[in-house]
Amino acid sequence: MTKPFILREYIFVTIFWLVFAAAVYINFQANSDIISSVLQTIALVITSVVFTHFLTVKLLPKALRQKRMKLFLLQATGVILLLSFIYSLIFTYIEINSKNQLPDHFIDHLPFLWQGFYLALPASFLINGSTCGIKFYQEHGRIERDHILLQQAHLENQLKLLQDQINPHVVFNILNHIHILMRTDIQLADYLLLKFSDILRYQLYHCNQNLVPLNKDIEHLQNLVEVEKLRWGNELEVQSDWKTENTASFIAPLLLVPFIENAFKYVCRLPGHKGYVQISCTEKDGFLLFCAENSYSDAGYKKKEGSGGIGLQNVQKRLKLQYPDRHNLKIESGNNVYKVNLTLQLSDSNEQ
Repeated sequence: MTKPFILREYIFVTIFWLVFAAAVYINFQANSDIISSVLQTIALVITSVVFTHFLTVKLLPKALRQKRMKLFLLQATGVILLLSFIYSLIFTYIEINSKNQLPDHFIDHLPFLWQGFYLALPASFLINGSTCGIKFYQEHGRIERDHILLQQAHLENQLKLLQDQINPHVVFNILNHIHILMRTDIQLADYLLLKFSDILRYQLYHCNQNLVPLNKDIEHLQNLVEVEKLRWGNELEVQSDWKTENTASFIAPLLLVPFIENAFKYVCRLPGHKGYVQISCTEKDGFLLFCAENSYSDAGYKKKEGSGGIGLQNVQKRLKLQYPDRHNLKIESGNNVYKVNLTLQLSDSNEQ
C-alpha cells in the first residue's frame, strides 16, 4: 500500500512541474526568442524546484513535528522574497540583456531589478503556496493512511484479546466436567473427551480468522450444547433447534459462545420446578436469528454474577467492533425467564 502511494505522489509532483514549465515557456515565448525563452524557463524551473523543495521537504515537516508554524511562516516569507529576487535576476540578465536594453553600469540595473522583483513577487508567492498546499495534501493523505493502518491493527488486537478471553473459559469448563465424570462414569467421560477434542480443534485451527463459515461455528455450538446437556443429565430440560439455509455465510468465530455458556451457568431450578434451557439458531436470507432462553432467578443470578465476568460485555464489544449497524441485541429478564435475542447480518465472504 505504501509503494503505490509514494509512486502516485512522485507522479503528481512531476506533472505539476511539467505543467509549470510549459506555462512559463509559453509565456516567455510570446515576448522573446526561442533561446531566451528556453534559458529563462530552465533557470526559473530549476531555482523554483530547489527552493520549494527546501521549503516543503525540509522546513515544513520540521515545523509540523515541532509545532512551530509561526516560525515556518517567517521562513516561508524569506524563501518567497529570495526566490522573487532570483526571478528578477533571471528576467533582467536573460530577458532584457538578450534585447541589448541593459545599461552598461550596474547602478543603472537597479530599476530593472526592482521592476522584475515587483513583478515576480506574486508568481513566487503562488508557486510556493501551491507546493506547500500540495505537501499539506500529501501529508494529510499519509497521516490518514497511517491512522487507518493503526486503527486496523488496534481493532485486530482488540478482537484477538476478546477472542482469547473466551477460549480458556470454555476449555476450563469442559475439563472440569470431564474431571468429575472420570470418577463416576468412564464411558461418558470418554465421549465428552472426544467432544472436547472437536471443540479444541475448532478453536485452534479455525478461529484465527476474522470470519469463519457459519456451519462450522454452529457445529461448534452444537458440541457445546451437547456437552452441557450430558453434564446436567435429567436435572435440566434442554432443547435446541438449528436451521441454516445458506451454507456459504460467514460469522465471527466464538461470538455466540457466551450466550450459551451463560444460559447453562445461570440457569435456575426453582423448588418443585425443573430448570430449562432453550437454544434456537436460524439463518435466513443472510440474517442470523439467535435466541437463548433459560429459567432465571434474580437472587441466584446476582449471587453468581461476581464470579463470571467476561460474557455479555465481551459479546457487546465484539458486536460493536465487527458488526456496527448490522446487529440488534435484546436482553430481557423477568417472570423467572432470562432471554437473549440477537439478529445479525451475516457476511457472504471471509473478508470483512
